[in-house]
Amino acid sequence: MAEEQGKTGKGINTGKLATNMQKRLSRAQEKVLQKLGKADETRDTAFEEGVANFNKQMAEGTKLQKDLRAYLAAVQTMHDASKRLQDCLADMYEPEWFGKEDVDTIAEETDILWSDYHDKLVDNSMIAMDTYLAQFPDIKARIAKRDRKMTDYDSARHHFGSLQKGKKQDQAKIAKAEEELGRAQKVFEEINVDLQDELPQLWNSRVGFYVNTFQSMAGYQQRFHKDMGKLNQDLNDVMTKLDEQRLAKKAGKDWKPGPKKSEAAAANHSVTPDAAPKTDTAVEAAAGAATTAVTNGSSEVLPAGVIYKVKAMHDYAATDGDELEMKAGDVVLVLAWENPDEQDDGWLMGVKESHWLENKDLLAKGVFPENFTQKL
Repeated sequence: MAEEQGKTGKGINTGKLATNMQKRLSRAQEKVLQKLGKADETRDTAFEEGVANFNKQMAEGTKLQKDLRAYLAAVQTMHDASKRLQDCLADMYEPEWFGKEDVDTIAEETDILWSDYHDKLVDNSMIAMDTYLAQFPDIKARIAKRDRKMTDYDSARHHFGSLQKGKKQDQAKIAKAEEELGRAQKVFEEINVDLQDELPQLWNSRVGFYVNTFQSMAGYQQRFHKDMGKLNQDLNDVMTKLDEQRLAKKAGKDWKPGPKKSEAAAANHSVTPDAAPKTDTAVEAAAGAATTAVTNGSSEVLPAGVIYKVKAMHDYAATDGDELEMKAGDVVLVLAWENPDEQDDGWLMGVKESHWLENKDLLAKGVFPENFTQKL
């Protein structure tokens, strides 16, 4: 019994193999005839354009996936390098030096910030990229299958036509060929219709995907650099105080740390008589007058409402409508915030001095990172 079942199964496999071989041979013959111009080929210009778009979209997506992975690897490398550098500073920072606890905290928060940035890129951008590309292999396989079924359809169509045109017509063979033509046409049209619907939809989806991918990445980068800028400013403050401590000890003087920049900024934003509601007379006087600046200890005359001046040490490209774009060397007039609660740590409000000199108003104001500037 087992032997008979084995023979039956073997016979079925042999039959399938023979059928597949016959199909391949028939397709190869049909392709040769089409290339020689002895048989016409079913053509669909719109579909061919859709396939070209599909191949272009798949190639672009594959390259984007590769470059995104390389970017993530670079972020991880930078994270590792940053952690080693911060750990090195924390290890060699002696307990009696100013800000030992601050340095340890900055190192820990920097590591957390890098990890959070990398994880968000992986969880959102990379996973979305992989999901986007996962749909291409199946569609690519169905396009190839559609091409094979189109060749089968063309072959069946030509075979049926040749039998109809033959001098000795065998009605049984013609009927069988017509039946095979109907089956081939049905199979081809089913997969062809599905792909004609899917390919344009997939092609049109690429713009939305690119927008979502790069918008989310830009948002993560902006928040990361903003938070990292604050930590860098904190570390710079600690190093400044440490240097003051060193110089005081060298001079044999007692030394006490002064307020941090964040505390000084808070003091600058406290309510003053200038912040009180102005009378009509005061408004008229402030509109065209200037007051003597005392915040930097100089007698330089600054416009009313200006606290002090800073100079941009680096270019800064504005990424939001409320930000001030700066070029290295620009002088900026720093203004007090109307609502101190709106101020983010490490950010200042100001207007370029060049705008004030040309227009005599402070309307073109914007926020900018303090660590890109130096106080004058």
